[in-house]
Amino acid sequence: MSNIRWSIVVPEETDRALRSFLARRGTKKGDISRFVEEAVQSRLFELTVESVKERNQPHNQNEILEAINKALAGE
Repeated sequence: MSNIRWSIVVPEETDRALRSFLARRGTKKGDISRFVEEAVQSRLFELTVESVKERNQPHNQNEILEAINKALAGE
């Protein structure tokens, strides 16, 4: 997998807070990139879960669980 370089803009206070946090943990090269990547992945997951919950809201939970069980059983 190749890496893509981003240019992002954050408030100075956010930059200081992150750098201070990482420094307390013993900053290594690439820590800011890893932190941002984990934060983006976490937020994308949260948004996906919210979307699925919203989409499934009108459906009965038992119907959803039954469909999941059938799919897992290969039916």
